Amino acid sequence: MKPEYILLLMVGYFFLLLIVARISTKETDNSTFFLGNRQSPWWLVSFGMIGASLSGVTFISVPGWVETSGMAYLQMVLGYVFGYFCIAFLLLPIYYKFNTTTIYGFLAQRYGKVAHTTGATFFIISRWLGASFRLYLVAAVLQSLVFDELGINFIWTVIITLALIWVYTNRGGIRTVIFTDTLQTIAMLGAMCLTIYYVYISIDNSNGIINTIMSQEESKWFFPDATDGRNFWKQFLGGIFITLAMTGLDQDMMQKNLTCRNLKEAQLNMITLSGVLVFVNALFLSLGVLLLIYARQEGIEAHGDQLFPAVASYAEIPIVVGLLFFIGLIAAAYSSADSALTSLTTSFCVDILGIEKMEESRGLLIRKRVHVGMTLAIALLIIAARPFVDTSIIKNIFTAAGYTYGPLLGLFTFGILSKAKISNKWIIPFAAILSPLLTYLASWASPLYLNYTFGFEIIILNGIIMTMMLHFSSSSVKNPSQVKR
Repeated sequence: MKPEYILLLMVGYFFLLLIVARISTKETDNSTFFLGNRQSPWWLVSFGMIGASLSGVTFISVPGWVETSGMAYLQMVLGYVFGYFCIAFLLLPIYYKFNTTTIYGFLAQRYGKVAHTTGATFFIISRWLGASFRLYLVAAVLQSLVFDELGINFIWTVIITLALIWVYTNRGGIRTVIFTDTLQTIAMLGAMCLTIYYVYISIDNSNGIINTIMSQEESKWFFPDATDGRNFWKQFLGGIFITLAMTGLDQDMMQKNLTCRNLKEAQLNMITLSGVLVFVNALFLSLGVLLLIYARQEGIEAHGDQLFPAVASYAEIPIVVGLLFFIGLIAAAYSSADSALTSLTTSFCVDILGIEKMEESRGLLIRKRVHVGMTLAIALLIIAARPFVDTSIIKNIFTAAGYTYGPLLGLFTFGILSKAKISNKWIIPFAAILSPLLTYLASWASPLYLNYTFGFEIIILNGIIMTMMLHFSSSSVKNPSQVKR
């Protein structure tokens, strides 16, 4: 497919998003930007969250991961289901009870301002890294397949991509995102299903699509061997806690839930989403198996994140596959990045700057400036990180999450399960910094001394370390009235 056609496709899709944003949002105050006036139908939120949960990384990296890990990722996805139920019935009732604009308002009421700022700061760092990794992958693919041929530098690719996202999220914030995410989920899932069909009919095989997939070595998904990094319990437990942290303790994902009309609808959203994601991720993994079969059949030398783009751009594949690939990729990228940009702006304004205490006109001006600043921050990290990113972005995201979300996991765990007070408010930021450092030290030492290698379950260790430090720092406090404020 000629790069000019792909560019026209991007422009057309962007204008479609602008139309949806214009229709869906008439108000532009901060309340609409942050919470959509808490009037979003749960089914609309749930459907849109499918696209936001998957992102461009899932669209490219999960199929490419099949070559080295089979369908082991499905073990983690099953853990997601349990994690979503915990969010629905443990965390959401707390968020709706405290009725705060961001979920870190709970930390302010539980511990005080320092803890509130600490939690929000770790979220901002975590989401900034995660959003940048996700968008980097999309920008890199577009660069190699489109913009290199047009003579456009990678820096401009990143700036243009983020500028387009800024334009349509600047108007209505989270309310706009909910409606545009619905459109983008339709585009991404439609592209994936049609791609599976067209790749399958291009394979020299008449055994039926299910038999073709299941007969491959890469279709194995259950790994009981405890010494294998793909071990079921490592993946399953890692999936539970990654979901609790990266969804339940993440303003990006929870901001959409907080726009629902009430707690019951927000819970319905979570439960529905958990079931749909198992099916959708299984389809992505099946697509990965089919892509591998086709690549081997045609002698295409591409691995990891390069597999899907290489097959989609292969001369002998039906041109519709390339078209579907770019539609799905653009939809996935925008769906993930727009919500990340909105949540980063919300958390920084509300949790760090205290914008809700300001006059509306001044708060509106500050929110718009922060929105621009967050856009530039993501762009700068993508450009700076390009030489250092390895071949599987999804590994980078989960690895980074294990370290940056661990302190949040510990803060919320201790705050919910214990009523004890912290004797010194500065212990919280100190512990939040020390916990990831101790976790990294443990992950380095465990293979040498315990013959155990941590995988994505590293987030559990990080959360435990943080929780224990908070517990021991509060053990000397017997009477809450003795706590220094």
